[in-house]
Amino acid sequence: MQASTVVIAAGERSIEAVLAAEALRRAACQQGAELAIEIRSDQGVTGALPATQAAAATQLLLVGDGEADAARFGNAQIVRASLGEVLDDPLAALALVAATSATASTADAGKRIVAVTSCPTGIAHTFMAAEGLQQAAKALGHAIRVETQGSVGAQDALSDEEIAAADLVLIAADREVDLSRFAGKRLFKSGTKSAINDGQNLIRKALAEAGVQAGTAASGRTPEKARVTGPYKHLMTGVSFMLPFVTAGGLLIALAFALGGIYAFDDAHKGTLAWSLFQIGAKSGFMLMVPALAGYIAYSIADRPGIAPGMIGGLVAVNMDAGFIGGILAGFIAGYGVHWINRALRLPRSLEGLKPVLILPVLGTLLVGLLMMYVIGTPVAGLLAWLTDWLRGMQGSSAILLGLLLGGMMAVDMGGPVNKASYAFSTALISSQVYTPMAATMIGGMTPPLGIALATWLFSNRFTAEERGTAGAAGVLGLSFVTEGAIPYAARDPLRTIPALILGSAVAGAISMAAGVELKVPHGGVFVLPIPNAVTHLGVYLLALVAGVTVTAVALRVLKKPVTAPTL
Repeated sequence: MQASTVVIAAGERSIEAVLAAEALRRAACQQGAELAIEIRSDQGVTGALPATQAAAATQLLLVGDGEADAARFGNAQIVRASLGEVLDDPLAALALVAATSATASTADAGKRIVAVTSCPTGIAHTFMAAEGLQQAAKALGHAIRVETQGSVGAQDALSDEEIAAADLVLIAADREVDLSRFAGKRLFKSGTKSAINDGQNLIRKALAEAGVQAGTAASGRTPEKARVTGPYKHLMTGVSFMLPFVTAGGLLIALAFALGGIYAFDDAHKGTLAWSLFQIGAKSGFMLMVPALAGYIAYSIADRPGIAPGMIGGLVAVNMDAGFIGGILAGFIAGYGVHWINRALRLPRSLEGLKPVLILPVLGTLLVGLLMMYVIGTPVAGLLAWLTDWLRGMQGSSAILLGLLLGGMMAVDMGGPVNKASYAFSTALISSQVYTPMAATMIGGMTPPLGIALATWLFSNRFTAEERGTAGAAGVLGLSFVTEGAIPYAARDPLRTIPALILGSAVAGAISMAAGVELKVPHGGVFVLPIPNAVTHLGVYLLALVAGVTVTAVALRVLKKPVTAPTL
């Protein structure tokens, strides 16, 4: 049974798209089948499929890597092929669809799946990925249980019985997840983006490619973890564990200033509630930020034996004024150092149990501590001091440029690597008492969902009824500094929507930096702004937010086509 529906998304390769369509028609004719083929390229859409036919399709052959608007095909099974593969052997492309359909309907039917979703902040992506997997599994006829490891810990935790009975373990996470309880199970790892955007294909791929998870937690060895993850994921794991320290410390400092004024920390106020809150927030909460960052970077790389060396190395960095840069370096040195020592050091079986609790923490701490004290700490402290002075002295065009960059980055992928890079940079600077980048970053993250919500109200003909109906929820997410509220809108029309979002966020960030707005709380959106001294120049900050939201809405009006017009 060959596919009856084909979409060729060719981008600039319009001639090859026409040739591929003709090759598929001839191949189908040889087998007595008929194909409905839609060609999408820079020249427009040829043979556009009616909406009713797209919604009713059960199987789709998607050729090429251009924009195909695959969401309109609902739960149809999608098989992908390149233009080159179709031109070389169109019969094989059609046969691949038939084979995939047969496999999905027999070997992969009715599987029991357990999944874990998690993102660095544990907010939107965590739960959007869980929902995407649940809907995809239901459409494919599988049973699934999803554990979400969010900002308040694990919810709907998987039981040992459920894990034991599962045919597949699916990890959709952008940070490290403890895999020791899944030893011996078929396991597949992915990011949250795949679960959100195309859960069905992710499940199919997981069923086909999952490997058996080895049991390594008892000995402290983590070769699989080191092999399948990279420095960015390790850094994001550290950032995710650091955030509660930043948030708690920042809010307590803001409350101290609210109760005792900006000099609440002075010894003249010693013993007062405001002074005590400042001691808790600044001298304890903020003091632990960098050690937590370093410790959990090391944990991501080397598991539990890396935590102590990483945190101690991070504290050494703080004491040497090497700040967050020193903490990041200490975390990576501790993590990779412990991992290397674990592999290189061979002990008798009777002593192997001492490695994770005694030998590795001690040797790892010696390694990172001595390197920080004698090699890395002093030059990094000098670098951080220069960076801090430069950021604090930014004025005019330099400040505007940094604001444009930080604000725009927040809207590029709305919770993805670029967004998180801007956020991690700004959050880390709080430990050095540099607060202006955090203000630009948060306003850049609030602007996209709020701009979309405003655009759906002012320019409703640019959005579908479904998009207008969910605009209120997007607006609330924007007010809460959850940029992911804009993802569904960007996913439907990325080439027009994302540039508009970047433009508005960049404008808001630039105004914030130019005005020298400082924000001492790294999350919470507009709900933390009423706290006295949490943000400086509050009036200008709100004007910057309004300006960014307005620019986003107007840009969407200009770039997006009316929904009744043909999509080009």
